Amino acid sequence: MTTISETRLSTLEVVSYFFVTVWLVIAAGPFLWTVWGSFKVQGDFFSKADWTNAIYGIFTQRETGAAFTFNGYYGAWILEEFWRNVVNTSIIVFFTVVISLTIGTIGGYALARSGYRYAFWILMLALVFRAMPHITLVSGYMLPFFEWNIWGLKVTTIVVLVAINQPFTLWMLHSFFLKIPKDMDESAMIDGCTQFQAFRYVIVPVMWPGVITTGLFSFLLAYNDYAVTSMLLSKPNETMVPAVASFLGTVQVQGNIMFAVAAVVSATAPLFLLIMFFQRQIVSGLTAGAVKG
Repeated sequence: MTTISETRLSTLEVVSYFFVTVWLVIAAGPFLWTVWGSFKVQGDFFSKADWTNAIYGIFTQRETGAAFTFNGYYGAWILEEFWRNVVNTSIIVFFTVVISLTIGTIGGYALARSGYRYAFWILMLALVFRAMPHITLVSGYMLPFFEWNIWGLKVTTIVVLVAINQPFTLWMLHSFFLKIPKDMDESAMIDGCTQFQAFRYVIVPVMWPGVITTGLFSFLLAYNDYAVTSMLLSKPNETMVPAVASFLGTVQVQGNIMFAVAAVVSATAPLFLLIMFFQRQIVSGLTAGAVKG
């Protein structure tokens, strides 16, 4: 016999599945459609006469002899040298994440273990800077970068992205360290470890999921940034997001809009793979940061 609680639970599940399905259609649908269309020619994907051409690939078969084609990816990566933007993005993102996590881990640990009230105000000040629009901070760097002739370089962009991202990593890692009992530090030092050795060999391995979670958010900030990279990088050092933005404007004039579609897919697909690869660590890290230990 079905109880009232079971009926309510099943109804709640149905409603939940419904909203998840709607969200998937709205959020994931356009991206999946773009991925599919990136293997078609412009006549199919942007067909005004019949949208089903993008599904069956009528013009793609006529022009290439197959239902799918890699012409868009060849044009983007080889002809337009999109691979250079990928390399630039990889360099900037890597150093931004490594520097942010290094400073954030050491600083967050120090603030979490500090008994002084100034630690609270440092975190409050960090949040104020994090809440500021990125364009506000970038404008302050423009004049000295031009005067010192260091505008357009990757290293200066990394410095600015770290400055923008550091308050977030400091706050996140500080909250993770607070969940770890101080007894672990004290026990390690009783066994002969120094403060740094206790931090390195005992504390960091315990909060590794928190480091990965914070690192992922730092990665997304640097990877998806447009305001900073578009204003501080020269054309040879341009990253993917500004390149795709300018790409969408130029290829339409040239008639090679499928190059832009392929570039968009190339820039977005790695994010899904990254989240799928680190999904366990992300869930564990978010849970550790939300549950009091």
